[in-house]
Amino acid sequence: MNKPVDHVLHHIGGRYKEAQSGRFKDVFNPATGAVQKQVALASVEEVDDAVATAQEAFGEWRAASLAVRTKVLFGFRELVHQHRDDIARLLTLEHGKVLSDAHGEVQRGLENIEYACGVAQLMKGELSENVSTRVDSYSIRQPLGVCAGITPFNFPAMVPMWMYPLAIACGNTFVLKPSERDPSVTNFCAELMYKAGLPDGVLNVVHGDKVAVDRLLEHPDVAAVSFVGSTPIAQYVYETGTKHGKRVQALGGAKNHMVVLPDADMDLAADSAVGAGYGSAGERCMAISVLVCVGNAADKLLPKIQDRIAKLKVGNGLEADSEMGPLITKEHRDRVAGFVEAGKGDGATVLVDGRSLKVQGHDDGFFLGPCLIDHVKPSMSVYTEEIFGPVLSVVRTETYDEAMQLIDECPYGNGTAIFTNDGGAARKFQHDVPVGMVGINVPIPVPMSYYSFGGWKQSLFGDLHIYGPDGVRFYTQNKVVISRWPDPRFRGVDLGFPQSK
Repeated sequence: MNKPVDHVLHHIGGRYKEAQSGRFKDVFNPATGAVQKQVALASVEEVDDAVATAQEAFGEWRAASLAVRTKVLFGFRELVHQHRDDIARLLTLEHGKVLSDAHGEVQRGLENIEYACGVAQLMKGELSENVSTRVDSYSIRQPLGVCAGITPFNFPAMVPMWMYPLAIACGNTFVLKPSERDPSVTNFCAELMYKAGLPDGVLNVVHGDKVAVDRLLEHPDVAAVSFVGSTPIAQYVYETGTKHGKRVQALGGAKNHMVVLPDADMDLAADSAVGAGYGSAGERCMAISVLVCVGNAADKLLPKIQDRIAKLKVGNGLEADSEMGPLITKEHRDRVAGFVEAGKGDGATVLVDGRSLKVQGHDDGFFLGPCLIDHVKPSMSVYTEEIFGPVLSVVRTETYDEAMQLIDECPYGNGTAIFTNDGGAARKFQHDVPVGMVGINVPIPVPMSYYSFGGWKQSLFGDLHIYGPDGVRFYTQNKVVISRWPDPRFRGVDLGFPQSK
């Protein structure tokens, strides 16, 4: 008799709710291809229940002192730290990334929780005394209400931690709709948040598909929406949410270029290109997907990259010696492999073809080995599309200006990098490049929690980046107060327009 498949349920008001919609979706183990769980897909009514619960909790939570909020956040930080191995294992089981990468994700999530623990400092306003005679003016930052987060499959722990810890620290309540492909870690972290002392209803998790997303975007009691995903969906989320009067930050896709000049340290560049191109099987919005080799850089760099690829161990992420795991689903694996075939058909040279990779004992897993494609042209689909897999395209240019033109004309502006030993070229690059996050001899320039994460162009819809200082601004609204306390010595009616005196 087959073992019953576990169900991943909604977590609303601090407790699990039985699924009402009757709709479920399979959750796979990408390394084996087996269904390990089923996740509930929310109905409109279940989303409404989560929002109503958050709305009811908002009045009490917004009145909670900064001391109470920070106590909960510090407790949550400690619990996540204690359970980091459990979270990493859940990540690997449902996403497929190797354990070392999963631990790195948890650590970056912890850094954002730690930033939120400093909310007492972050929420400070400003005060000006005597802006007019015996009149003071000051500003205060106040929470918005119910905020929502819609997050992707590739970082099921970290990306939600970009959102709900800071939103909650600022006095909001939160409804999180994580990816239905790897949902368990979100529920686990919600349990930890409540163990840390969070009042019922402040954090709620609803699982679902487009039904849940659309309801959150349209619900009149949702004040703000944070989203991370592909550009077409980011644009849809932004346009739909703002049309319904919400504050929206929607982070979209990427096509990150790494420019390598002929004077670069080629061993460093090769290490960086392999790590940034194939880490997490390329399923990162900050992955390097295009190598732009200037002059003769490709001739020096590509043999070193090929040597490193040949030594990579692809396997089950739970195995200690695995360096790269499977892709998230069979459909996604096949889609990525299709881009390799399309590049070959368009005339590019496939130097390393990972499509034939077989992982012993995992014949049904969603594995695709590293792929390296040379002589890619900007007209090819392997260049124009966001592949989100272990495919590294090489574009050769004669000059730095040609390399810059490629990046200028790319519709995405998430991250980029330059590898060079020329300080002048590096400074010129950081000044000129139209991209939100820039690395100089650093392949993945993801900011620390005390900066903000976000791209330019079609990699971001909205005015504010996510987490860090922009996150505080996004999850609060500014209020300016003009204050005068009556002094019985000064009375009288003045019908003139108020002026500073």
